[in-house]
Amino acid sequence: MLTLEDALRITLTARSAATENNWNVVVAVDDDGGHLITLERMDGNQKGSVRVAEQKAKTAILFKQPTKSFEEMVLQGRPVMMTMPDVICLEGGVPLIRDGVFVGAIGVSGVESSEDGIVAAAGAAALGA
Repeated sequence: MLTLEDALRITLTARSAATENNWNVVVAVDDDGGHLITLERMDGNQKGSVRVAEQKAKTAILFKQPTKSFEEMVLQGRPVMMTMPDVICLEGGVPLIRDGVFVGAIGVSGVESSEDGIVAAAGAAALGA
C-alpha cells in the first residue's frame, strides 16, 4: 500500500529534482487503483499540465509500465497506441513498486517529456529511500 507519507516524500523528491534544473512541473501521485493521492503544481506552470500529469500517473499504474514505453511504440510507427483508453503516450509516468508489488505511480508534466521522465524517476526512487 502507498501511504500519504510515501506520496508526500515522492512529491518532495520530484519537486527537488525539478527545482535543481529550473523546471516548473506538476507532480501527481496515484494509488494502485489509479486514484490521486497528491498533486502539486509548481508556480509558473501551465494549468493544462495538471491533467497531463494525472493521466501519466494513471496510465503508468493501470498498465504497469512507464509511459515512455507507449511514446516509444508511437515513435516506432504504432500510432494506434494513441487510441487506447486511459493511455497517454508521453514520457513522465512511472509505476511505483515496493517489494515487487505495484503500489501506485507518479506522473510529471510541464517540460519536455524526457525531462518529465527525469523528474518522475527521481520521485519514484524516493519510494525505496
